[in-house]
Amino acid sequence: MKLYGITGYPLDHSLSPILHNWALKQAGIAGVYLSWPLHPGQMPDFVSAVRTLNVQGVSVTIPHKEAIIPLLDNLTTHARMVGAVNTLYWDNGRLCGDNTDVEAFVAPLRGNDVASVLVLGAGGAARAVLAGLRELGLSSIAVCNRHKERAQKLAEEFGVQCANWEDRAAYGADLFVNATPLGMHGEHEGENPLPPEAFTRRRAKSRMAYDLIYTPRNTRFLAEAEAVGWQVQDGLAMFIAQAQAQFRLWMGREFPEAGARKLLLRELTKRHCHTVR
Repeated sequence: MKLYGITGYPLDHSLSPILHNWALKQAGIAGVYLSWPLHPGQMPDFVSAVRTLNVQGVSVTIPHKEAIIPLLDNLTTHARMVGAVNTLYWDNGRLCGDNTDVEAFVAPLRGNDVASVLVLGAGGAARAVLAGLRELGLSSIAVCNRHKERAQKLAEEFGVQCANWEDRAAYGADLFVNATPLGMHGEHEGENPLPPEAFTRRRAKSRMAYDLIYTPRNTRFLAEAEAVGWQVQDGLAMFIAQAQAQFRLWMGREFPEAGARKLLLRELTKRHCHTVR
């Protein structure tokens, strides 16, 4: 039986085990995908265990995406560009790191007529977003963050503009991307990275709100954008796309996207019901 899994901390709310175990079953592969919640200081021992036990593939999430890099044999172009790894895989006996978030972020945008973008946030998620936007060849990209020095540093690294956080509501972008934790289930649920005055019906049909958060699926950011006629994109599509890219890397095959979305929507509904009770 092939062994796969996810490492991070905490992992209580991760949907990855549900999705990947379902995908393994759909593909008829004798394998299991486990959850390994580990603190940062445990990464060297964990990577040694991956090598010893010949674990076939690992998903990596917060807070290990950067810390795991020096422990690997090689990195893909995307992992180097973002400076973070979310996937471990084997290549001719070498343990390698990839970042499938870049490809996953871009997937829902292909075919959309987007000319200008404002990225809200300057953390690891924003790095993957900026890498993806640069691959799309967009010339008008800006990033903003409450701590301007972080946004400025990121803007210089990726060759994009740095916008003032205080001016974000008036920024004339076609696409607004929430790469902050504002709106996520927990202490920030119900918060919005954009103030109310940002959501205007002017040019509504040509504007899009893209939230990387998928718990809850319909964040306040998306709800307020949709209420005035903006296009919206939830984070579930990106989550499925990054898992699909991982599965392809490990197995060399696809899992059905429609089935995956139905599965995860069911799970999210069940979790929401338990939370409400």
